[in-house]
Amino acid sequence: MTSIFDYGPFTMVFNVSGQPVISLPLGHSDSGLPIGVQIIASYGREDLLFRIAAQLEQAMPWKDRTPRFFVGKH
Repeated sequence: MTSIFDYGPFTMVFNVSGQPVISLPLGHSDSGLPIGVQIIASYGREDLLFRIAAQLEQAMPWKDRTPRFFVGKH
């Protein structure tokens, strides 16, 4: 159990319960670090998460957004 908590302490409960979860990059801190929001739905309601994610992406597009310090191809 220790290795599970070390690997994903915020997702373990949902991995075990089978609840769908989505993490969305909705902002950046003042220092430029990305801030994500995790949204959880009831068992079998992946459709709800996809609809919420689509609406949030339209309202706050993140496709072309990168942190100030980016390592990799752009």
